[in-house]
Amino acid sequence: MDRHVFFGGKGGVGKTTVSASYAHKCADAGLETLVVSTDPAHSMGDLFEQSFADEPRAVDGVENLHVMEIDPEEEVSNHLQSVKRQLSEQVSAAMVNEVDRQIEMAHGTPGAYEAALFDRFVDVMREADAFDRIVFDTSPTGGTLRLLSLPEYLEGWIDRLMAKRRKSIDLYEKAALGNREPRRVLEGDPVLAHLQNRKEFFEYAGETLREDAAFFLVFNPDSLSIRETGRAIDELDSHRLEVRGLVANKLTPEPDPDEEGRGARYLRSRVETERDRLETARTTLSPPIVAEIESRVSEVRRDSLANVASELEIDT
Repeated sequence: MDRHVFFGGKGGVGKTTVSASYAHKCADAGLETLVVSTDPAHSMGDLFEQSFADEPRAVDGVENLHVMEIDPEEEVSNHLQSVKRQLSEQVSAAMVNEVDRQIEMAHGTPGAYEAALFDRFVDVMREADAFDRIVFDTSPTGGTLRLLSLPEYLEGWIDRLMAKRRKSIDLYEKAALGNREPRRVLEGDPVLAHLQNRKEFFEYAGETLREDAAFFLVFNPDSLSIRETGRAIDELDSHRLEVRGLVANKLTPEPDPDEEGRGARYLRSRVETERDRLETARTTLSPPIVAEIESRVSEVRRDSLANVASELEIDT
């Protein structure tokens, strides 16, 4: 199995439970494991019944397992403040107020959320050397796909920016002769250096996601969830990211044969409908179903994660 494992899917399908269960399975197999959550509701903390932060913390009572919870809003603010500092260092004093205004406007623009989270995800991948396996409890499908598509779009965009920057510096140097010697602004130019760093950052991200990451999608046994999963598979495939398997979650448990009555009849009818939906998923979606997880009577917590993990046919 690759070092980085992502669990995606539409909101509410149970990604947090599945990703935590798989992380528990990896830790139980002796792998130093980190599970990363971007859920603003901090569901991972509820699941393990302890508080976590944006740095890895050991899970009480579970050897080899650590959790970090990334606050998306805080990441957006931190990301934009970092951009603000970098720009303020490279523009005139008269432009600083305009930079501040543009940064404030950018906070709520489409893409700010994904860009900030993407940077944080890649930072985790680059810096978490202490861990053998990093499991990502990702955001809902649409946001995840926008997040994962950034390297492909931005690598080319940065190349074009760097070409324009070099051309503008070359024209400036030819015009600014001064004492008849051109000023070598190109050497050590901070903007070019920053663009080069960003290019290398995105190249690393794209290479890691394609060569050292495994993607699994969680779905529920209903038509909407299955259609959404199919779209996610196609979208990931368009970015050369292969989905390794599907996890069918929240399946209705079948009543015992001797159970009768209205409730039992309802459950049997529901089970039959879900079986048809699972068959549809098997025949219309290309990745295999690697787990079929029944709904539990009570909410899944730390003590029951091992039971859920045993149903995941995913290698550690």
